[in-house]
Amino acid sequence: MTAPAREKVRLPRLRHRSPVSWLLVVPALALLLAVHFAPQVFGGWYAFTDWNGIDISPRWVGVDNFRRLFDDDASRTAFYNTLKLAGSMVVLVNVLGLALALSLDRQLKTRHFLRALFFAPVVMSPLAVSFIWQYVFDFNGGLNRLLAWIGLDGWTRPWLGDPGWALWTILVVLVWQYSGLAMIIYLAGLQSIPEELYEASAVDGASTWFMFRTLTLPLLAPAVTINATLMLIFGLRVFDQVLGLTGGGPVNASETLATQVWKQTFQNGQYGYGAALALVLAALIATLAITQALVLRRREVA
Repeated sequence: MTAPAREKVRLPRLRHRSPVSWLLVVPALALLLAVHFAPQVFGGWYAFTDWNGIDISPRWVGVDNFRRLFDDDASRTAFYNTLKLAGSMVVLVNVLGLALALSLDRQLKTRHFLRALFFAPVVMSPLAVSFIWQYVFDFNGGLNRLLAWIGLDGWTRPWLGDPGWALWTILVVLVWQYSGLAMIIYLAGLQSIPEELYEASAVDGASTWFMFRTLTLPLLAPAVTINATLMLIFGLRVFDQVLGLTGGGPVNASETLATQVWKQTFQNGQYGYGAALALVLAALIATLAITQALVLRRREVA
């Protein structure tokens, strides 16, 4: 007795799109090329010239602008400051965001209010946030008044005017503003983990720390990848917070590559050198972000 023949599965036929449907996409593509990609191509070309923003025919200087980046103290300091801010931001924002997510994942009555409260800085204007914190870090501002009130007068200092502390005040603002975003992403990851896994581990006698280390963290690997990549990009291209808090000072102590691009281009009129800095910043963001994402993706649980 032969087995009944299986029913043939009919695959849907792919319909050929008419030329008209492709023509409808052309205006959007043309606008994207004109507004987004064309300026990047021209900016990349100007990076190899000495254009001052006025001359019709800028002079080709090759890689002189890129050599100058490492010879110029301000640009070299900005490069190192950018890496310091980005690296510190990735670590601190992820640690604080994960701690908030673990705390607010519990069945607290006020958890929805607290989630909204911690997420609120994310949707605020970075420049407005910087002006608020400028009052906090001012010599006669809230932080020094609090330190004096609790008897720590020796700790008071001009936070924004101290070359040793100016960069780290910007880091405090970045961590405060973006920890809520990391918290939301981690909360989404925590709520996707089946509760049965924790119940089975508890029955087997696993401790809370053991479950966090062997269960929660591995299953949160995709959220870690997203948060780490986003914070790295935000940290590398930070601009508004620096401009609003310190303006890059004192003595270039808080300069970043983004602020140097703006100053060299629009304040000093050195458009070629500014384009070279922008090209280096874009290459740095792309290289580090892609490398970090690929490394973290390998650690994710399939």
